[in-house]
Parts: sequence; structure tokens; C-alpha cells
Amino acid sequence: MGWQPPYFNPLLVKLADHDDMTSSTDASFNTTEPLLPLHRQSGFLSFLLSRLAAVFAMQIQAIVVAWQVYDITRDPMALAYVGLAQFLPMVLLLLPAGDFVDRFSRKRILQISWLVQGLCSALLLTLSLNSSHNVGGYYAVLALFGAARAFTGPALQSLLPNIVPRAQLASAIALNSSIMKIAVIAGPLLGGILYGLGGGSLAYSVCLGCFVVALVLLLPVPIRYAEAAKTLESTAVKRFTAGIRYIRHQPIILGAISLDLFAVLLGGVVALLPIYAQEVLHVGPEGLGALRSAIAVGALLMGLYLGIRGIKRRAGLVMFMAVAIFGIANLVFAFSTIFWLSLIAMLVAGAADMISVYVRMTLIQLATPDEMRGRVNAVNMLFIGSSNELGEFRAGSMAAWFGAVPAAIIGGVGTLAVVGAWMKLFPTLRQVDRFDDAR
Repeated sequence: MGWQPPYFNPLLVKLADHDDMTSSTDASFNTTEPLLPLHRQSGFLSFLLSRLAAVFAMQIQAIVVAWQVYDITRDPMALAYVGLAQFLPMVLLLLPAGDFVDRFSRKRILQISWLVQGLCSALLLTLSLNSSHNVGGYYAVLALFGAARAFTGPALQSLLPNIVPRAQLASAIALNSSIMKIAVIAGPLLGGILYGLGGGSLAYSVCLGCFVVALVLLLPVPIRYAEAAKTLESTAVKRFTAGIRYIRHQPIILGAISLDLFAVLLGGVVALLPIYAQEVLHVGPEGLGALRSAIAVGALLMGLYLGIRGIKRRAGLVMFMAVAIFGIANLVFAFSTIFWLSLIAMLVAGAADMISVYVRMTLIQLATPDEMRGRVNAVNMLFIGSSNELGEFRAGSMAAWFGAVPAAIIGGVGTLAVVGAWMKLFPTLRQVDRFDDAR
């Protein structure tokens, strides 16, 4: 399944958390035994299903709360505040959250964060049952939800390498990312159906149930692989910024994160899809939904392929090629006036983006010491999350200034320019062959 490094990491030791410890004679630490298939690795499927349940809850809740807030206010700016209420607490807390993830039990932090998010679903359910028209209450709950998400992201990303062997981490990341696309595709659709059947009360009840399922499935997941913890920095400021300092001195990680950041910032066209659907392709809301789904479907299919076959050689060059294909696909979409061609372009863009995410996440996980993973993943989330938000702002503002088509063309050309520049600026990233070379 995918690539197999020539050795198993001999530095793997147990986490100090008493509830996660297993016997020191655990066969999984016998480096002479063959690895079990990924789906038979203890706890991996339970972890995958746990995360899938939580992502379903997030996707359902996102579509329903946006609908409710807009239904109450009839003000488009209210939708901007929905995103802002979640985004600001998450950004402010990400660096401290990364420090917590590296100092305490990652599994326990994830459980607490999902518990808080489940509480948010319960609060939204209460507001819905009371037919509250106070949008301030919704914003307050969303701010709490965003604060919890700040801890969820670094904990999730840092926990996976502690569940599966290093040799299977790349395949685990690909399967994990692709399976999550199921929730991204089906979650909003299910949320709309639930809202139509029983309003916000039914939808939020299902969200609460999903978070409960996620917590129950996470309980039996064992923490089996972790490197020995080292002495952390003395002050909170040094601990919080350690991830940034580490990335600055690691050209492979810095190059991978910044390449993805600027590619999404410049090349993303998601914010322009409503304009294209209505004014360029003339396909209506159904066509808009198909274009949005095509991106996720492309990512899902590519993620499943990578989970089975993986990337064996020239990982760095493959990442650059994937980002270039992403830019070319967006250029094809920018010039296209034919719906089926635009649909294919979005499918290819989604697949190329999945390759980039797969390589980036695998390189980051393998090139980062276990005691730094929480803080490095927090910085990664901070930059990638910001690039998505700012990318939509870039596309929307340029469309307002120059028109949708020129904005999409400029973005695609800008992505290709970034690829060329980054290949020269980060030769170490370009030269990465096998993933394990990133250590």
C-alpha cells in the first residue's frame, strides 16, 4: 500500500499519558514483524469514523446556522459575521492551542474540544426551540465553536502519527483526507434536507448526536506511536512561537506551506463560481451546485487513489507539478464558456489540490519531531486557513474591480508564477525524493 521506507523508526516510544499507555511488550514495537494492513491497525478505523461523524456535524451545522441567521436578518452582512465570529477566536487561539497539544494528551484535548462543540450544538438547539430572533446569541455560540475548533485542528493532525506506524502515515493521510470529502459533499445536502423536514431543532439534534458518536468512537483508540518528549521552552511566549521558529529553519516545511498558501490565495476560484454559473455559463443554481461538487469529487477520487497507490518517488517535484496543474485547470475554467468543460476543469483542480495537500501534510508530519507537531500543525492551520479566507476576498474584490473572468485569469497566471518562483527559492523541497527523506 503506497511507498514503504526501508526501515521502521526505532525511536518510537509510548506517550506518558496513563490512560493511553499499552504494554511495553506490544508487538507493534517489534520492528522485525511485518506491518499489518492499514485498515487492521488498531484504532485507525475507529479514529477515521470518529472524525467523519464530527465533520458531518460541522458541515450540517454550518449550512443550517447560516440559513437561520440570514432568515432572521435578511442582511448579507450577517453571513459575513457568521464566518467572522468563528474565524477570529480560532486565529487568536491557534498558537496557544498548538502548545497545549504538545504538552498534554492529544486524545484528551480532542475529546474536550468535541465535547465543547457538541455543547454548541445543544445551545443552538435551545435557541432554535425557543424561536429566538436574537442573532447575538447565535454569534456568541459560534465564537465558542470557533474557539473549540482552534484546539481540534492541531490535535487531529498531531494525533494521526501517534495511531499508525510511520511507514503507513502517507497512506493514512490520503485515506483520511479523502473520506472527509464525503462529509464535505454530503453534509450540506443533508443539512438542507434535515432543515426542510424539521427545522433547526432536527438539524441541531442530529449534530449533537454526531458529536456524541465521535466521542464514543474515539474512546477505544490507542496511542501507540510517539517520540520521547523533550524539554519545552521556559516561557509561554517562546512555547507559542516555537512552531514559527521551527518552520523558518526548515526549508522543506516552509516551502510546502507557503507554496500552498500563495497558490490558494491567488488561484482559488470558489468565490467566483456563483458569478460564472449565472453570467458566464448560464446554468443556474443547479449548475453552481455541480461545480462546487466537482471540486470535492475530484479531491475524493484522487485521495482514494493516493491512499491505495501513494507517491513512491519525486515527492517534491510531484507537489510542484500538482500546484501547476491546479493553476492550469483554473485557467481553463476562467476562459471556458462551456459547462461540461468547466465541470472537468473543476474536477481536475480538486484532484490536483488533493495531491498538493497529501504531499504537504505528509512532509510536515514526517519532517516534524513529535514534540513539535502540535505547534507546527497550528501554524500550518493558521496560514492555510487564512489563505482560504483571504483567497475568497482576493477573488471577490478583483472581480468587483476588473470583472470575474479577468480575476480568474490573473489568479491562474499568478499560481503558475508562484510555482516557478518557489522551485528556485526552495530547491530542497523540489529535490525531495521519498517522503522519508524529509526527516
